[in-house]
Amino acid sequence: MGLAPIPLAGMDQLVDSFGRRHRDLRISVTDRCNFRCTYCMPEEGMTWMPRSEILSFEEIDRIATLMVERFGIDAIRLTGGEPTVRAHLPVLVEKLARLDTDLSLTTNASRLVSMADDLVAAGLARINISIDSLRRDRFAELTKRDELDQVLAGIDAAIDAGLSPVKLNAVMMRGINDDELVDFARFGRDRGVVVRFIEYMPLDAQGAWSDASVVRCDEIVERIGVTFPLEPVERTSAPATRFRYVDGGGEIGVVASVSEAFCGTCDRVRITADGQFRNCLFAVEELDLRALLRSGASDDELAAAISGNVDEKLAGHLIGKVNFIRPARSMSQIGG
Repeated sequence: MGLAPIPLAGMDQLVDSFGRRHRDLRISVTDRCNFRCTYCMPEEGMTWMPRSEILSFEEIDRIATLMVERFGIDAIRLTGGEPTVRAHLPVLVEKLARLDTDLSLTTNASRLVSMADDLVAAGLARINISIDSLRRDRFAELTKRDELDQVLAGIDAAIDAGLSPVKLNAVMMRGINDDELVDFARFGRDRGVVVRFIEYMPLDAQGAWSDASVVRCDEIVERIGVTFPLEPVERTSAPATRFRYVDGGGEIGVVASVSEAFCGTCDRVRITADGQFRNCLFAVEELDLRALLRSGASDDELAAAISGNVDEKLAGHLIGKVNFIRPARSMSQIGG
């Protein structure tokens, strides 16, 4: 008879009052970005956080280590702003890679030609690339930067460096870029990458979001399916609902945060670049981990604060309901 597994000392589950276990940690490493995507931040007038307010690599490593060793977090995603504008990012990747989690990065890919190999060497496993248009004029209009060629080269660099899977994130906005649905699907099939279509969420800096601007999951699948027939893939805890091409040409995902909210299975928590812990992307209150870290809090005190905050997580985000409260921060300030 085999021996019973030995429980990990001090291992707790990060569970909220609805029984959801949290195993996915998103860490924003900067609020800065070299693009100005219209749904994320204004073109002018952004006030960046002072460097002293941003968590150091050592502080990020301490929190991540605590979350992995104390709560069993098994996936870490680095976000921004644009994380590749943070100096010496591969150094942080190497620190976090030692934790042996599913370590990934969300980026606009504009700097990947020069960084992809270093990130892989440091231990990065996979990558998500944000790109909302394949048309040069529209890309420039959406990002306020004429850098589509650099982004496309960055996608190729990620593939060539061995990152797998490479996923593309495209926020679909009605009347702005939804006429590119099939173009994105074809691009993903040709490149062998997964395209994830993301429903437009009320986190834009200008506050211009409206329900009418959302291109919903069912419509996305229907419109792509006319050209490339799709069939559903069994749902997991991942945020994207997956569909595969009937002809075997790969798959797409749809993050249907608005029309088919997946709050009931959400297993994600977030830390902003300035060290604020958020139990939900749409949370209206934050836990100041930076203050705890810099005041000398012990690991037990940090863990207790995190656990207490997660326990207060709401059942869902309430988008489209009369009692929805828009977060004070925009997407670039929270982290994807």
